[in-house]
Amino acid sequence: MPVEAALARLLEMAEASRIVERERLPLAQVEGRVLAEDLMATLDLPPWPNSAMDGYALALADWQGEPLPVSQKIFAGQAPEALKPGTCARIFTGAPVPQGADCVEMQENVEIQPDQCVRFREPLSPGQNIRPQGQETRVGELILSAGTRLGPIEQGLAASLGCAELDVVRKVRVAVLSTGDELVEPGQALGPGQIYNSNRVVLCSWLQRMGCEVVDAGILPDDLPTTRLRLGQLQDVDLILSTGGVSVGEADFLGMALREEGELTLWKLAIKPGKPLTVGQFRNVPVIGLPGNPASTLVTFALLARPYLLRRQGVQDVEPLKFALPAGFDWPVAGNRREYLRGRLEQGRATIYRNQSSGVLRSAAWADGLVEVLEGRTLTEGEPVFFIPLSDLLG
Repeated sequence: MPVEAALARLLEMAEASRIVERERLPLAQVEGRVLAEDLMATLDLPPWPNSAMDGYALALADWQGEPLPVSQKIFAGQAPEALKPGTCARIFTGAPVPQGADCVEMQENVEIQPDQCVRFREPLSPGQNIRPQGQETRVGELILSAGTRLGPIEQGLAASLGCAELDVVRKVRVAVLSTGDELVEPGQALGPGQIYNSNRVVLCSWLQRMGCEVVDAGILPDDLPTTRLRLGQLQDVDLILSTGGVSVGEADFLGMALREEGELTLWKLAIKPGKPLTVGQFRNVPVIGLPGNPASTLVTFALLARPYLLRRQGVQDVEPLKFALPAGFDWPVAGNRREYLRGRLEQGRATIYRNQSSGVLRSAAWADGLVEVLEGRTLTEGEPVFFIPLSDLLG
């Protein structure tokens, strides 16, 4: 199945099980969360015309080129008096422009006369250096749509409107588990044929960055009754996310449990790394089974599971940033699957790690993005390829 078709199906499933519960949180606690309802402007920003410069405010119609006396001094946070005809006002950045003034000249362009009058040396124009009322927002205007992921900038924008709290979507609860007798937790001794479990560490950290509530469900042994029991203990989560054991082999006890007590859809994706992907449900709890090889886990989570989780929270723009760059490598043999190579930018070109094995997590630590090579395509150095930055995927 092509990546686009698999993603479309996952997003359709996510849309059908959107999380509707919400909670109201202080503004300082909403970073990384998803806005539950539209944020509308309740005031104009700025609320009144204000000065963009430290300088002098004057009325152009009242000025014939002569030096003007200073009738008042206006600091930010003060309410000025109306401008007296035939005068100017000393004004500072952010201060309200006095009624009657329609121009502010920066202090660098004026000359203070011995009698303290101000001579304006440059041509002046109406509205100069004045931020008009409502320049940024108008009352009733849509500022942030429901489904927006909130970061520092969005928090600041809400604060500028006077919001102390926001309604956000409840966190997605994700149970993360790994499968296989070969896996051992870091810190334990390795037995024959065993390896340390890195995938669950990657996924738990990644999910927390996304603002999910993570339930660490540990390692599932290669045993069907235990698999059934452990899955049955995860009925209060929104998603079971597993790694490994997603083939149709004799040791695929996760798949057996899903077939017996739920639903299993096995996709063979036209993607490399990450061909096997299980999507189904166990006792009505959605399950996504990612491949077990570390690079395969990373790619399939980034391109499929991550968008699914975001859409369940109401985020509409779930696909990662992607832009074209010249290839810094040759790709002489076309593949029949779309490939996502661990790569990074070097002198404006996309270069790739020397070892693209799906079992090499080090390639992702070296990389700062994924290089997309379309199925059936060869490349020579300098031809365009798409680059997906990890910084966007990991956020």
